[in-house]
Amino acid sequence: MKVCVIIPAAGQGTRMGSSTPKQYLLLNGQPILHHTLMAFEASGLVDSVTLVVPKNDLDQARKKWDCKIVKNIVAGGKERQDSVYNGFKALDSDTDIVIVHDGVRPFVAEDLIARSIDAANKFGAAIVAIPVSDTIKQVDNEDFVTHTVDRNGLWRVQTPQTFQYTVLDEAFKIAVNDSYYGTDEGSLLEHAGKKLKIIMGSELNIKITRQEDLILGEGIINSGKFNGDC
Repeated sequence: MKVCVIIPAAGQGTRMGSSTPKQYLLLNGQPILHHTLMAFEASGLVDSVTLVVPKNDLDQARKKWDCKIVKNIVAGGKERQDSVYNGFKALDSDTDIVIVHDGVRPFVAEDLIARSIDAANKFGAAIVAIPVSDTIKQVDNEDFVTHTVDRNGLWRVQTPQTFQYTVLDEAFKIAVNDSYYGTDEGSLLEHAGKKLKIIMGSELNIKITRQEDLILGEGIINSGKFNGDC
């Protein structure tokens, strides 16, 4: 079974409040993206990674990320969905399983990768998520609470999001034909009327988007659980 990963890392990190794109900010002396790549390389479960970076970063990225696991480095698009689709089109047609994982979500565990692959192989598509435990409020345009939302059945979605190649290919084609844009790849499956299996995620599998996330990330890195060299 040929398993390939698409890592979109083409964002500009505006919520981080830094001139440096968030994927290049340092954790324990290495870019966040470095730790993400090493998590997949260390797992031994994937055949290759296709990295999607800002168009202006292509030349530098091809020098910086010359790792054995990185097979392709391609330019991102206007939206995240465009970037992932660019990465998808760069995959070999004999790919069986496609994993899409955020470049700034560096603490993905081998077990989570393995369970995602197994679920996608069995069900066609699987996404990692965590049940909502906080109380959820619906708020109006003036920031006043209108009501409390029933949290039963609500999940916070993470990555990896994992698919059989043919399933994701069909979902992308339908989305392009319908000019549909979703907030994640799972949304494309929903739009295409496909079933989507939920896999239990981890609170450690954080997405680093704000300054406080860097503090949490440093703590996880310093635990010594995620190490590697590219």
